[in-house]
Amino acid sequence: MDAIRHHSFGPPEVLTLEQIPDPAPGPGEVLVDAVAHGVHLVDTSIRRGEEGPPLPLPSLPTVPGREIAGTVSGVGPGVDPSWTGRRVVAHLGRVPDGGGYARRVVVGTDKLHLIPDGPDGTPLDPADATAMIGTGRMAVYTLDIAAVTAADVVVVTGAAGGLGTLFVQEALGAGARVVALASSRPRLKVLEDLLAGADAGARLALVDYSVPGWTDIARDALGDSPATVVLDGVGGDLGTAATALLDDGGVATTSARARLVAYGWASGEPNRYTSWTEADQVDSRIEVRYALGPDAPPMPDQRPYQERALARAASGRWRIATHRVPFAEAARAHRELEERRTTGKVVLV
Repeated sequence: MDAIRHHSFGPPEVLTLEQIPDPAPGPGEVLVDAVAHGVHLVDTSIRRGEEGPPLPLPSLPTVPGREIAGTVSGVGPGVDPSWTGRRVVAHLGRVPDGGGYARRVVVGTDKLHLIPDGPDGTPLDPADATAMIGTGRMAVYTLDIAAVTAADVVVVTGAAGGLGTLFVQEALGAGARVVALASSRPRLKVLEDLLAGADAGARLALVDYSVPGWTDIARDALGDSPATVVLDGVGGDLGTAATALLDDGGVATTSARARLVAYGWASGEPNRYTSWTEADQVDSRIEVRYALGPDAPPMPDQRPYQERALARAASGRWRIATHRVPFAEAARAHRELEERRTTGKVVLV
């Protein structure tokens, strides 16, 4: 079967398309003919050979990837044969060598979800389902922590990414005002098109943070209503600048406690509000909540969050943005993700 492997750590070019033996399902497992394979930024750090959380480095050679969707083509001993032919999606677990970048994948039945029908009555697209099983479930979990209401003014960094597009939709759906930050006007245009027809009106401001003076543009968009929530999965200078919008013109003049929700391992350097070395700079009126990352509490059972994410996609509550790359071009997918040239969830198809 076709699979993407790397025999050494390094740049995207270490990812190669190879032929490897088909796997065989064991007890409690099924074989899935996969047609969609999720790509996560953590995959790129593992490929580079970077030690540290959230996952250990695998032994080499390895087939990366932990999110897949496809059709069950076989079952292992003791597994109900009625699984055969069903369209499924699965997260393979917190393992560095999940085997998801392969056209046939063995999956435990406890990890399977049936792909639901979408709003039009036809089965949800496999790439969209793949986006929900990992990124979608993280969005649901983070939004629970953020607890956005109609009274909030929300700033979203990385708003054109897989998580960001969902955060913007959910915040608008809750009745909040949203300032969406992305790294280019074309990426913001994709987000704008995704939201076409949504009842956003004047409650949404799209800001290109690659433009000099973007923070002034964001402050103008905020007007007299200070930001009350920042959802930051980027960190570093951008995260610090975005979180500073909680300071400017509002936190000191309102009794509400502003909150920063930090999520993800993609951030690289923490922003000054999430760095213990600069904790004395944190305004006591800013509450820092961690959804995922080195300072976050362990995530609870993920299956309920996966189910909720799939249900939101199936109902049409969430429109799914995916950046689709041909399976054989996994190296390109990694490169574009690292260079922040993608919009939505990256999926190999």
